[in-house]
Amino acid sequence: MVVRNSNPQFLLFAQHGWADTGNDIGRLAKAAADSQTLITSPSLGLIKTFIRIEPLVQQVEQIATRVIKNHPYIPIKIMGHSMGGLIWLEVLNRNPQWWEKVHSFILLGSPVGGSNIARLIDPLGIGIGTARDLGKNRRDIAEKIAQQIPTLSIASDVNMGSDGLVTVENTKFAHANWLLISDIPHHMMKCHAEMIPLIQNFWANPNLGLPPKEDFASQFIQRLRSVPGMTDADYQNFGRSQVIMSFADGTTIHTCNNLLGINHIFVGKERQKCLYAGYVGLIHTFGLRKAIAEIREHTT
Repeated sequence: MVVRNSNPQFLLFAQHGWADTGNDIGRLAKAAADSQTLITSPSLGLIKTFIRIEPLVQQVEQIATRVIKNHPYIPIKIMGHSMGGLIWLEVLNRNPQWWEKVHSFILLGSPVGGSNIARLIDPLGIGIGTARDLGKNRRDIAEKIAQQIPTLSIASDVNMGSDGLVTVENTKFAHANWLLISDIPHHMMKCHAEMIPLIQNFWANPNLGLPPKEDFASQFIQRLRSVPGMTDADYQNFGRSQVIMSFADGTTIHTCNNLLGINHIFVGKERQKCLYAGYVGLIHTFGLRKAIAEIREHTT
């Protein structure tokens, strides 16, 4: 889908995600943008979204290259829903020469930290369709880009830290602006009317995000995310977790195992608010225990 404009003030690339076409996000882009914006919202092939992400990245890169070549001096806006945001992370990572042209980058429910659903489907990353690709942690790429391009990541909490498909924690990464909304399911984030003013507000004031915090909680979260096999989780098990460490600023660390014996870890505040939730499988239990021991050692 391309909305024609012979003399645009902006180029807008709007990319759909997994099991989808460009129709819905194309309509959202058209509703949010003004008449001076050239909108490109390609459909990559619904079936192709089940196979591999690499051909999709190449396809988007080729389309964007043609559009940018035809309008070399026009600033760029980018928005991607779910896997569409991941596709554009890969495209931007391969084309740093475009970064100075990019006015803003908006991700709608994109599992930047690696989809927990995808990791359940393909826990060993052996290549079961796009599950391996969606389960990849792209925070390093996202954080590098967000330091140079004004970036907004929007998450929705429908049920205890998840939009029904992507966890809230999955959408967080350093240097980005982060916005949490409520009660809009994952599949509706690409077309819900409430998304329009959120997008327009960021376009009106596209700032770089604040530097990462240096408090206890942020340090602990960063260490836990570095554990091999760590997957960002929802908050459903937080209420029954056990506090294993407490700190003077009110930060707490909790653990619990679910019915399958999966090890969950939480960082909380005042034993009530969950600031981070994650889990590791059995083969990565040692790494989690090592991280917990290091936190305990460095804070005593």
